Amino acid sequence: MTTALTRRLFGASLAALSVGLPALAQTPREVGGKPLYKDPRQSTDARVQDLLARMTLEEKAAQLVGIWLTKAKIQTVEGEFSSERAREAFPNGLGQISRPSDRKGVKRAKPVTTAAGADQEVVNRTAAETARYTNAAQKWAMEETRLGIPLLMHDEALHGYVARDATCFPQAIALASTFDTALTEKIFAIAAREMRARGSNLALAPVVDVARDPRWGRIEETYGEDPHLCAEIGLAAIRGFQGTTLPLAKDKVFVTLKHMTGHGQPESGVNTAPAQVAERTLRENFFPPFERAVKELPVRAVMPSYNEIDGVPSHANRWLLTKVLREEWGYKGSIQSDYFAIKELNTRHKLTGQLADTAVLAMHAGVDVELPDGEAYALLPDLVRAGRIPQFEIDAAVARILAMKFDAGLFENPYCDEKTADAKTAPADAVALAREAARKAVVLLKNDKGVLPLNGKSIKRLALLGTHAKDTPIGGYSDIPRHVVSIHEGLAAEAKAQGFQLDYAEAVRITETRLWAADKVTLVDPAVNARLIAEAVEVAKKADVVVMVLGDNEQTSREAWSDTHMGDRQSLDLIGQQNDLAQAIFDLGKPTVMFLLNGRPLSINLLAERADAIVEGWYLGEQTGHAAADILFGRANPGGKLPVSIARDAGQLPIFYNYKPSARRGYLFDKVTPLYPFGFGLSYTTFDLSAPRLAKASIGPNESVRVEVDVTNTGKVAGDEVVQLYIHDEAASVTRPVLELKHFKRVTLAAGARTTVAFEIKPSDLSMWNLDMKRVVEPGAFSILTGPNSVDLKKATLTVA
Repeated sequence: MTTALTRRLFGASLAALSVGLPALAQTPREVGGKPLYKDPRQSTDARVQDLLARMTLEEKAAQLVGIWLTKAKIQTVEGEFSSERAREAFPNGLGQISRPSDRKGVKRAKPVTTAAGADQEVVNRTAAETARYTNAAQKWAMEETRLGIPLLMHDEALHGYVARDATCFPQAIALASTFDTALTEKIFAIAAREMRARGSNLALAPVVDVARDPRWGRIEETYGEDPHLCAEIGLAAIRGFQGTTLPLAKDKVFVTLKHMTGHGQPESGVNTAPAQVAERTLRENFFPPFERAVKELPVRAVMPSYNEIDGVPSHANRWLLTKVLREEWGYKGSIQSDYFAIKELNTRHKLTGQLADTAVLAMHAGVDVELPDGEAYALLPDLVRAGRIPQFEIDAAVARILAMKFDAGLFENPYCDEKTADAKTAPADAVALAREAARKAVVLLKNDKGVLPLNGKSIKRLALLGTHAKDTPIGGYSDIPRHVVSIHEGLAAEAKAQGFQLDYAEAVRITETRLWAADKVTLVDPAVNARLIAEAVEVAKKADVVVMVLGDNEQTSREAWSDTHMGDRQSLDLIGQQNDLAQAIFDLGKPTVMFLLNGRPLSINLLAERADAIVEGWYLGEQTGHAAADILFGRANPGGKLPVSIARDAGQLPIFYNYKPSARRGYLFDKVTPLYPFGFGLSYTTFDLSAPRLAKASIGPNESVRVEVDVTNTGKVAGDEVVQLYIHDEAASVTRPVLELKHFKRVTLAAGARTTVAFEIKPSDLSMWNLDMKRVVEPGAFSILTGPNSVDLKKATLTVA
């Protein structure tokens, strides 16, 4: 196997394999009596090449690994960084530390149940503790290793910095429902600021996977089902995290684009399963957010996905990572492995027979760094000496990592200020932004009887039902915020201010705990819920209005990261006895509002039929309760839109809006339409959108055209509308989707106000991949459709001559 693999990979000439790789190291140089690489006046390329020429093979290999599970090698038993231990364990230096904010490697204590629902067996480091840890680690790397190469420090930052006390914003899918790129940029600028304050400099975010299967537990981590929306929200997140130019500012961090690619449409909806998609589907749907990001912004880290495409796992896919990403798109940055994904080429994909083979495959495919620990890549020096990996591949990988460190300014200033780290964590402006984001993320799905907004002065008693009205889920990849405002807390303040009585009943429980990282998930005994439902009915009987909080939590839909830690679901229905509760309350005939907290779209057919109002909240972060009160009592007007289609039943899947003309023919006994379509969302006011007006009815294939839409608030209160522009190619050489979102803009209008929204349709908006897999604009008619969602659209025709 070893010999055959080597022959298969390196049968081609080394010259052919080196296409697109950086130049190899030159002779070291001195400037002013010190090494050139230590001179900040020199270019990044010159500094990289000078430092690379000074490094031994072992020092190079050390730059290509991290440390996480084995942090005990670099720490005291109490969890303080130890330069003595680090010097002994890593005499050749170290590339990066995985999640310096956590306490991996510290002796485990009694489990702690947290507001975040995370598996906190040991409460993670405070801001000051993390800053002290990262500073000590950087001091070791800078002063006690031969060449003084600083460390990358990466942390999770899916919807804010995942660290103790850091600001927790709405989950990613909720941020997508804002359709607000300016807001998204502000959010991740704060996340970057909080990360850098503690010494972290690399975010494992954003996730720009296009998600096309809601059974997949990780759909909450994404920006939805549409490639344009994923790209636009993803680009905004990148601008927030790291800005638009290099070197990094002192309050910015590098991003890591995740996960390339096909991850969001796994076979059977199961995490890491094969993505059964063709190249054209990849190029039209899954590639665009990644391609735009690396072409439009200085992205320096991309993470491959766990899954395989056409028999090749992404971490071994040279076509994907080198031919497409590097050579076609011109990407110059690093490729960082997903956690344990290189080892899984052997253990899960059964692609290799031993760990050394996985290192050869991944390195040749283009994976520069192994995370979270160096297991396979610890073998790199021996594999080079054995002739199984060419030296230039190692040099190219190391050059990309060194470039990141120079462009982050780490050689000049790798440290953070321990004294100010806590003050820079969740300050007032960040908390206020979290509340604004939560309000803007809310999607109003139903309000046909006008129950919302509630008038607190006309309510005597309000019944609040549901365990998560108090025990607030905030989604996966969360830590412990300083304070999570529950819906109960928010409505209790409202009741006190407006003079009505708030009655609470737990009503129904879902799981025994909310520990996201716990392997076992135990549903609550139906007999227990039967008793709670009966109690809730008695409470609701006394109320003028009922608010029910239903949905999911961090255990019922999550990342399935191992065979013992499941997170995907075969059903989209409300889990447990939640529908039983809803049915019992509906039968009372009281005005009833459903407030959903969940990370994936749910098949809420009963609620859609019988509830007076439905609010999709997703996971709204630490300001959940205040935002809920703002929305329910009309201080804020819901304006969010669905970033995914909501199916009636799992049997409809896939249900994404941009399907092909031959799909959705029909079923014998049910509809093919979704329960709620992509882009849908109501308001407390009404809007009128004109038909699109084209500046020209005909253009050439290389021309652009301006499109205008008039938007009028025809209601009685101010509100937000999201103007959406879709395109359909009426006839083409390959089949085209019935709709493709190409532009959107969220606007705020006072009652009676009117504005004109303008978009520019560019050749890229009209392009397609033809029979020869070339991106072209074909002549013909294009429908230009605009409206408030993907169904209620008005049309104009554009001809490309």
